[in-house]
Amino acid sequence: MTTDQPSPSEAAIPEQSPPPGVEPPAAATTKPAEAGQKSVGETKTDLEPVPAGSGRRRLGGLARRLIRGAGQAPAGPQGSEGPTAFTGKIKGAGVTPAGPAGSSRIGAPPTGPAVSEVERAAAGLDVEPDKQTDRDSADQAKKADDAGKKVAGEKKRKRQKKALPDERPADAPPDPWSAFAATTERAPGRLRRALRRVGRAFRSEYALVIYAGLLLAVALTWPALQYPLHTTPHELFDPARQAWQIAWTGHALLTDPAQLWQSNAFYPEHNSFAFGDSLLGYAPAGLLGDGPAAALLRYNILFVLAHALLFIGGYALVRQLGAGKTGATVAAVAFAFAPWRLAQEGHLDIVSAGGIPLALAMLARGHGWTIRWGFRPARRHSGWVAAGWLVAAWQVSLGFSLGIPFAYVLVGVVLLIVLGVPLRWWRQRRRKLKRPVLGWRVWIADLLGVMIVACIGALIAIPYIRVPAGGPAGDEIGFFSAPWRSLLIAPAESRVWGGAHEVPRAALGWPAEMTLLPGFALYALALAGLVFSVWRWWQRLILVAGLAVSVILTMGTSFLGGKWTYLPLFGHYPASFGTRIPGRLMLWVTLLLAILAAGAAAEIVRRAEQWASHRIPPFPGPWLRLATFVPLLLVLAETINATPHPVQPDQPSTMRGDSSATLVLPTAAQGDQIAMLWSTTRFQPLANGSGGFAAAGQAELRQSVASFPDQASIDYLRRAGVQTVILVRSRVAGTAWEEAGDVPVDTFGIRREDVDEDTVVFRLN
Repeated sequence: MTTDQPSPSEAAIPEQSPPPGVEPPAAATTKPAEAGQKSVGETKTDLEPVPAGSGRRRLGGLARRLIRGAGQAPAGPQGSEGPTAFTGKIKGAGVTPAGPAGSSRIGAPPTGPAVSEVERAAAGLDVEPDKQTDRDSADQAKKADDAGKKVAGEKKRKRQKKALPDERPADAPPDPWSAFAATTERAPGRLRRALRRVGRAFRSEYALVIYAGLLLAVALTWPALQYPLHTTPHELFDPARQAWQIAWTGHALLTDPAQLWQSNAFYPEHNSFAFGDSLLGYAPAGLLGDGPAAALLRYNILFVLAHALLFIGGYALVRQLGAGKTGATVAAVAFAFAPWRLAQEGHLDIVSAGGIPLALAMLARGHGWTIRWGFRPARRHSGWVAAGWLVAAWQVSLGFSLGIPFAYVLVGVVLLIVLGVPLRWWRQRRRKLKRPVLGWRVWIADLLGVMIVACIGALIAIPYIRVPAGGPAGDEIGFFSAPWRSLLIAPAESRVWGGAHEVPRAALGWPAEMTLLPGFALYALALAGLVFSVWRWWQRLILVAGLAVSVILTMGTSFLGGKWTYLPLFGHYPASFGTRIPGRLMLWVTLLLAILAAGAAAEIVRRAEQWASHRIPPFPGPWLRLATFVPLLLVLAETINATPHPVQPDQPSTMRGDSSATLVLPTAAQGDQIAMLWSTTRFQPLANGSGGFAAAGQAELRQSVASFPDQASIDYLRRAGVQTVILVRSRVAGTAWEEAGDVPVDTFGIRREDVDEDTVVFRLN
């Protein structure tokens, strides 16, 4: 029990006054002011004021106890001070002395000589200084009493602890009441934790992005997967050659990896696999299946996945730079399905550019860098850095057409790291910050990553350097350089703009590589992003500067002859590197436009959320939500394609079991790719071949066998090591070999076999 309130026994005793007729003790009468005392009406300043609240309650309790003692003990002699007879003076100015004993005024505190000091204390009045000692003594006694009770309580608790053990004895029977006790939930095991992580991964943001990318890729490349065993997108020839390339890499890895660059085509040329982008990054897919049908299925699946990777990589990069989900989606769609890409659908090596933004996103994530929020050291992670460099190495392994420009960008990234880290370290020294700019793990990941990319690029470049040189680089680059108006012209495969741009497209020298429209909706959003964006103004200026450089390089020799722009960067590479078509740099123009457009789309969403915050309830309504998706719908509308998917010719049955060195007629630069695809069953040596550029040996071969079958052409083929010639009647119409299947060959020492209505086989041995 605390001292703030009196005990029940104390509260039950009423305040007592002297019996009637008994004169109060002399000590209780009012005396004149003596030396050292103050008269009534004077304000006391020698004592501190008693605080209201708990202090007065303690004085009240003390007064009641003293009154109780006064009622039990007899009063002392007149003039003496007994234990219950106290004198005091009313403190404070303006208090009128009391009248006769027992009289009091309504609303005023009891005063006069008949009012004891105890009553004044009980009434909440201050006591005289000469009674301060008694009050202190009572407080000390109360504190001592409380301390004693506390010690006694602690001793009692200790005795109880000793008497009642905390733990149940080991030999005691089980407690029957434990079944009703609350038990803690059992911690999940490793399997349940793994399943939970997998479940969260399948519901995460990037899992949804992957699903969306796959669905969009299937829908916007349809009907690529409608008949994947028989058709190829866009055309017959280049997809057939690239399907053969992927199949050859798998075959070489399974049989003889050392002979990877000595392919079965272009027989008997050396390093023949380097006659175009290698697509080595798809080698694991080539391990599955054999034959033309498997090669076509593999190609069509990779074709769709390449578009999905474009979407995923573009989303990851723009999201990492600081745009919201809607802005990143707009940028990803614009980057992955831009109209100019429709003219490149027959080139899997050009479509397979998703590793570029994905690698940049991983590197930015690993170094903790964004455009919107700057450098955030707390989010550094060496694992993301290592993954970024590995993806970059994989992208370079697909081919040098996009790998060389990407390598220049990676060099710029390394220079930013090398120059930016000391600058940031110096700034931190000035601010007296001791945290590291980059951790040692990130440094190691960067160093090893750069070495891996450089080594892979160098190893792949060796056979390309050994390939015979093509024509002058300047002439070829000038032929493929697009004019400025090509940035506004869509390819014929665009369902929205293809028909409208037919006339200006016909005026281009090579429409397949010069129709470079990234989308009018993308242009509009990027232009809006210059003045209305989540990016800061100086960041927008940097993006515009990068965009201008990319456009100038994309124009090739159309800008100042390319002497100070494209030619110094790409003109010195061999023709086999595939860097002589400037229009393929439109990839970087589209990416920068998409980043600017994402800034505008993200700002629209941010403003919509601000407007919605003033509503009740504070979230966007359905119409406002729909308005934020308008940019996405506009970009999607321009991605609808009209790409053809022709059916590949059937493989001649004789090529399924014959492993001898073979020539397929007719042979031409646009037809040999189909013969290469037919050879994926046995991979027999094949004299046919067509790569990224016309090899001198292939031109000589076609000229020498133009009169087949005759003695000169037969002798030439025997010297080259060719043992079998297969003539396909359905494909020789209008060529020099239209009548070759009916010419008598007995005088030439060769045999002719009519395998079926469409195939004639000539045995040269």
